[in-house]
Formats: sequence, structure tokens, C-alpha cells
Amino acid sequence: MHTDADETRAVTITRVVREIPDITTLYFRDEREARPGQYFMIWVPGLDEVPMSISSMDGEEHSVSVRVVGETTRALAELRTRERIGVRGPFGNGFSVEGSKPLLVGGGTGIAPLVALAEMMVSTGIRPTFLAGARSSDQILFRDRLGKLLGDRLIVSTDDGSYGLSGFASMHASEMMETNSFDHIYLCGPELMMAKVFEVAEAKRVPVQASLERYIKCSFGLCGSCAIGPYRVCKDGPVFDSEMLRKVKGEFGLRRMDQAGRMIRVDH
Repeated sequence: MHTDADETRAVTITRVVREIPDITTLYFRDEREARPGQYFMIWVPGLDEVPMSISSMDGEEHSVSVRVVGETTRALAELRTRERIGVRGPFGNGFSVEGSKPLLVGGGTGIAPLVALAEMMVSTGIRPTFLAGARSSDQILFRDRLGKLLGDRLIVSTDDGSYGLSGFASMHASEMMETNSFDHIYLCGPELMMAKVFEVAEAKRVPVQASLERYIKCSFGLCGSCAIGPYRVCKDGPVFDSEMLRKVKGEFGLRRMDQAGRMIRVDH
């Protein structure tokens, strides 16, 4: 069914924040209600339209956090206050708050939708444990924001050991699940990390919600470019629960389609 959220609307950038060297957060005013885990389709006039996870939702102001990976994301990262972009959405299936002792595991830009989820949880009286993984100390997204929100419930790991725990987030998440009785796991970040954590959670029978990334073009579930198993990530996801993840075990953490529709290995 067509809704007004499907149509591109012009919004004005209200703030621009350089979070870490290659990630910039763009704030803009928008009246649409959104949930953590949903995404906007962001259009730069003269260039392309790209899906972006929502990294904050505060009244009428939302934000997206942009990592520079190509021409369009570079143009977004170079925008300034009072410039305008096109927005569609929000789209997709977001996170739902379940349980009372959740563990949130985010890596890289995958921290963005989870920080919005953590803020929602805290507002309802739930204090989650948050494991934030990054390659190195200068790549930890929203460290201060999460620290103020969660205090000692924020745990940081870096691949190179330059800050916090040393090693991959998946390893530390598995260890934390051995010594804590978490009743729900939330994941967003590199797919290989999420697949490893999901495997451990399944063995312990702990339910999982994971935000998957695929190549999204239309956001309507029509073109099939984001297909995984029987699902379309743009419409059925991006958040998948344990039941859905079980149905895509032959692809999750293993293979995905590239821009041309060819199956390639998941490599991160």
C-alpha cells in the first residue's frame, strides 16, 4: 500500500557532527515517527539514493550516521547546516524491546541503530549491557554518548587492543554469555560477527534480534536485490528475529548478492 512516507520529501540539515574520522552524523527535522532499527532512503540531488539506519530520534529531529564508502556517502558527509537532502521512509521492521536483561552487541556503524535502541530501553527503565566493537580506538562510534547513558554497562572492545578489551566483539560476547544470564540479544554490525554470536545464543536458547544489511534499491520489496531466503531485507527486515534467522542459515554469514545480483561470499 502506498503511503506518504514512500514519497521523497525535502528536509533541512540542522546539525552536522563528525563522530570519528570516517563517520559523520547528519541531524534534520522530520515529523515522521520512527523506531530503532528502521531506515531512511536518503537522496542527494544529482547523485544516488542510499539506505541509512536511523541513529537518533528525538521528537521531530532524527539523524543518520554516514560512513564514507562511495560518491554519494562522501557527498552526504560533506553537507553543511541548512543544506537540504531528500528523504523517504522510515521503512522496514525495527527492533522490539523484549526481556529485562538484554545484551546489545554492535560493531562499526552497526552501533548507530543500537544506541537509539539503548536510549529507548533506558527510557522504559531497562538498563542494557552494551558491547561496542571497533577496529581501533579512533573508530569507536558514540563512545561518549553511550558512556553517559550506560556507565559501567558499556563495554568496549577493539580488534587491535588499543582501547578496552582486546580482540573481536564476537569472542567477548560469547564469553559474556557464558557468565551472565542475558534474556535477549540484539545485534548489528559485521555479519560474520552476528552469525557467530547467533550460533552461541541458539545453543543457550537465548532469543536474538539482528539487523541485516543487504543491497537495498527500492525499499518496497519489489526488485529483489536485498533477498535472503524467503525474505526481502528492505521490507521484512532489516531486523530479523531468531525464527527468521533459522530460515536463512544457508545464507546468513555465508553469502549475499552484490549490486549486479551475483552471489558472493560474506567477508565481514
